[in-house]
Amino acid sequence: MAQRKAQTLAELIDSLPEEERIVLLLYFAKNLSVADIAAKIGVPERSVAVVLASGRARLRSTFDFPSHD
Repeated sequence: MAQRKAQTLAELIDSLPEEERIVLLLYFAKNLSVADIAAKIGVPERSVAVVLASGRARLRSTFDFPSHD
């Protein structure tokens, strides 16, 4: 079951729009802060925060995770 969830998560991440995928991977996989991500990809911090929130919401709805925002 865990392997299937991991596969589904990988497929979902791959299907995300590029900007959302990059922000989520930098945040979760590389442990970068919103400020660091903004500087790295050259957008305002607020834009990163919005993209991060929408990506997290999409993941939560797909996997029925509780919200921790």
